[in-house]
Formats: sequence, C-alpha cells, structure tokens
Amino acid sequence: MTTKQYSFERYLNVRSAYGPGFSPDESVLSFLTNITGVAEVWSVSLEDKHIPRPLWPEQLTFRGERVASAAFSPQANELLVAADSGGNELMQLYLLAADGSQLIDLTARPNTMYLFGGWSPDGKRITYSSNERDPRYFDIYERDMASGEVRAMLVQDGSNYAYGYAPDGSKILVSRQNSNVRNQLILIDTISGEERVLVPEISEGAAAHLLPAWSIDRRGLYLLSNRDRQFLSLAYLDLETSQMTYLTDLSWDIELLALTKDGTRMAMVINEDGCSRLELFDVSRGWQERQELRGPVLPRGVVNEVVWSPYGSKLAITLTAADDAMDVWVWDFDHGVIRRTTQSSLGGIPRKALVSPSLIRYPTFDGREIPAFLYLPQSKQRNLGVVINVHGGPEGQTRPIFDPVTQYLVSCGYGVLAPNVRGSTGYGYEYQSLDDVELRMDSVADLRHAALWLTEKGIADPHRLAVMGGSYGGFMVLSAITTYPELWAAAVDIVGIANFVTFLENTGPWRRKLREAEYGSLEQNRAFLEKISPIHAIDRVVAPLFVVHGANDPRVPIGETEQIVSALHQRNVPVEYLRFEDEGHGLIKRANRLVAYPAIANFLAKYLGE
Repeated sequence: MTTKQYSFERYLNVRSAYGPGFSPDESVLSFLTNITGVAEVWSVSLEDKHIPRPLWPEQLTFRGERVASAAFSPQANELLVAADSGGNELMQLYLLAADGSQLIDLTARPNTMYLFGGWSPDGKRITYSSNERDPRYFDIYERDMASGEVRAMLVQDGSNYAYGYAPDGSKILVSRQNSNVRNQLILIDTISGEERVLVPEISEGAAAHLLPAWSIDRRGLYLLSNRDRQFLSLAYLDLETSQMTYLTDLSWDIELLALTKDGTRMAMVINEDGCSRLELFDVSRGWQERQELRGPVLPRGVVNEVVWSPYGSKLAITLTAADDAMDVWVWDFDHGVIRRTTQSSLGGIPRKALVSPSLIRYPTFDGREIPAFLYLPQSKQRNLGVVINVHGGPEGQTRPIFDPVTQYLVSCGYGVLAPNVRGSTGYGYEYQSLDDVELRMDSVADLRHAALWLTEKGIADPHRLAVMGGSYGGFMVLSAITTYPELWAAAVDIVGIANFVTFLENTGPWRRKLREAEYGSLEQNRAFLEKISPIHAIDRVVAPLFVVHGANDPRVPIGETEQIVSALHQRNVPVEYLRFEDEGHGLIKRANRLVAYPAIANFLAKYLGE
C-alpha cells in the first residue's frame, strides 16, 4: 500500500483550536487558534443551533505574539487576556472588548509575570498572581476593574497561584505550590485579608490538591488529590472541618474536573493509558445520590479541557487525536446535541493519510514494562529507520495527540516510538518517582531498552536509530548519546539541558526551588548533578546532533545549548544549530517552525536514509 507524500509544510499547516470560554449570555464561544501562525483570540456565534457546521469565526486580537488565555467577564462583553512576547513567558494582562475593537494593557511591566486567576462573580474585580515584588516568589493580588486600584491579598515567599473566587466573591481560593507534586489550598478573605490553610503541608510523598470546585451547598470543595495514594482521585473537602474524603478509587488518574457555577453538574475526565474518558453527573443532591448524564458519543481521543457555560446548559470540550486536529466541541444539554464548533484545517492532508499509534509495552532492565506509543508507516513496518521521541517534563506523559513532526516522519517511511519512561505521569506516583534525583539515569536506561526492543522485534534497523526530544526530553537525548553512544545514528535536541548546575543557576528564579525538588539541589547534590550532566561526557558523543533553541527561553536558558554546540565543534562532531531570537521554550511561531522542522527532517534523512 502506498501513500501520497505531502510536504512538511502541509503538516505544519494543520491548525488547532483550544482555550474555550462562553460569553455571559452563552451566545458566543471564545477560543484560541493559530490560524494566523500564532495563537490569537477568536470567537464564534452559538446562537443558531440548526446550522450543522460551525459559523465563520471572528478574529479578536492581532498582536502577532502568543496569547495564553482569554476569559469572558461574567457580566460584560469583555475578556481578560494573558499574553507574552517572543516566547519569554512573562505574561501580561489585557482587557479585550468582545468585538476586538479595543485591547487595553493592564499591567505594562514586561519584565514581570502575571498569571490570571479569575473574575469575581459580579465582574468588578479580578485576581491574579505575580512575582513583581521578588522574581523568586508569586504573591496574590486583586484589581478593581473600574478604578484600577490593586491590592496585595497575600504576600509570602513562596509560589502562590490564584484559582479564583468563591461563588459569593468573598474569598479567593489559592494554591501554594511547595514542590512539583505537593501543594496546599488556602482561602483568603477579601475583606479582612485573613488567610486560612485548608490542607496541611507535608514534606514527603505526593500531596496534590487540584482543580477545586464549590459544591452546591457551598460547604465544601470537590477536588482531585493523590495524597496518601497512587492516583489522582475525586475527593470532597469539608470547609468546616477541613476533612478530606475520597469519593473514587480508580487505577488511573482523574485529570480534569469541572462543575457548573451552581454546583449541580460535574464533568470528570479519566486518563486511561493515555486516552481520555469523559463522565458527566448530576450532583445536585450530592455525590452519593449522583445521576450519570448521558448523551451523544464523543469521538475517542484526548480531552485537554472541559469548560461549563455560565448557566450550565453547555459544555465546551477540547479534543484531539493522533490522526485529527485539536478542536473545540460544544455539548448542548438542552437540545441533546454535540457539535464540533471549531473546524481546524488538516493542511489539505486526507485524514486517512494520518496514522494512529499502537499502545505497546517493552521490558526494561529491572523487569518493568514501559508503556509507549508506536507509529508505523502504512507501507512498510520492518527494518525501518526509527526515531525514539522523548517527552519533556519529566512530569509529563506522551499521549496519542496530533503531532505534525511524528506524522511527517511516518509518512517518510520512518517508525516513531514515543515512550513513557519511568518518571512519567499517568501511571501512579510510584512510577512517577522512579527517576527522582539519584535515580535519574534509570530513565535513560529505559531509552536503551526501547532501542533494543525495536531491534529485537525487527522493527528497527539497528544502524538507523535516532533519539529526539525537547526540554527535559532534550536532556534525555544528550544523556542517551553520551551514555549509550553506540546505539544512535543521529540525535535531535530541542531546548535541552546540558549541564544541571548551570541550568539550576540560570533558570527563571521562580522555577529553581520546584526544579530542585525533582532533580536535586546544588547545595546537597551538586557532585551527582555534575556527574550526570551530558556536558561532562561530551567526549563520548559520536552521533551527529541537530540542536534548536530560542534566545528568550526562561526555563532552559540558551546557554545550555551553546555549551553543547561549542564542545562538539571543538571535537569536530557533526552538529547543526538553529537559534531563534524571537522564541522562548520551544517553537511557537509558524514561520520559525517552517524553518526548523524541515531542516530537522533533512538532517534525519541524511543520517537515517537507507
């Protein structure tokens, strides 16, 4: 079976739509899409339910820079927009008229980060977190939208993020992040400023308390937590006693939770081996008396967001799949229909030309089974050049979502294996912890065994194996080619860590504490971090390397890449390097992606070609 070959540009022209929000009267859906080459705010009417296909949307922002989020006021036709410049992640807040006629800068401090928390129920105030007092810490603020007056609601040397207001607007719910796997929930009284800690701090193990939502009687919070257990589960937190009770006991994470504003309907998304299962309930009489809500079947894929409309009559769902673009679907409960409300282009590529992966598990050095998604060409499936593509994080999970790079490589005849090595999320806290600090290199060993499995099964030509990854995945790439140099014909590192010492010294100051909880600290683990840093084993590299980095990267500063490039140049190892002055942590702008990814494809063709 042969499949027509499409250019890489076609795959990079596949668009996405996400970040849905409803206008106060539920007649308009706002969303973000990269139709213009970078995410901007758009909107589309929901009024005519008899039209089978989406109406033509309206573009509302024209910054030419990434918009991260947009949220309608609960009372007025205006949106609160968060956006950065040049990929620097220093989000600024803007007030956008719903017709796009006006965009007002509310913060105007480009070297400070502002993270939107939510509108007050009456639409007169917003809450947000910011590190304007000290770059290392995030405090909680409230802004009066009419006067512009700003009040500091919580000042503390930590990482405090606003979840939003209580239903009556009298309190702000805050998450204090103590590590990547532990946080506390805090209530702040907006009048007195009194701070109340709802869950105790613990120093070890997992204690995530995520996506809290108010119950119908306002006496408690539904939330997701994995305190004292392996998986994120649905729990109920009694606000009078601060007692938390688990309501579910699944062997998978519940990853998304949303309740209607009145607390009567609940949407819950379960991550089952990387795919999503959406469950809906009427909880107006409490969890024990819940009734499951059924309706049209949603296509199988990965759900990234669930957002209720103001009156709870509609649910917006962001959905994608490996062989389909990311779009927003709206479930209209009153009319019993679900509709794909946005229609992102597939770049002129027939859906049948896109490949869905197989979920496989391969054995590794300690007898564990490592889950992975295997993409194979439709024409030939043995003795292939294969790219092992490693996710970042490390608290992340490869899932079967649309990826233009993967689809293009498969169309070129390569296999792609996307493993969830130890340290990945989605498989329980124990599995997630298997790469912590001094166990770091065990995850790299999992990559070696992926290569061995591919060869043993006859899928991969042992002389045509490449490893590719971004961010922490970039570290995995560099570590793989320095620890197991004999395995790889080529490697691609995108914004990766080369030296843990310089990375921790230079990463955004607000990130260092949380990163040290995962990797180890310079004070206590410096010798080990130096030992495992790929830069100190650069003399072992023999595989040609392609490197990409953005000059504005606040997470993994560009110096990480330039250390590697310089060292390999000195050793005359083939290395190609693309530096983008207007990008940050990864490539956001379509113009830059059109430069970088075809160059990566040419690089791989050079070293993986038959």
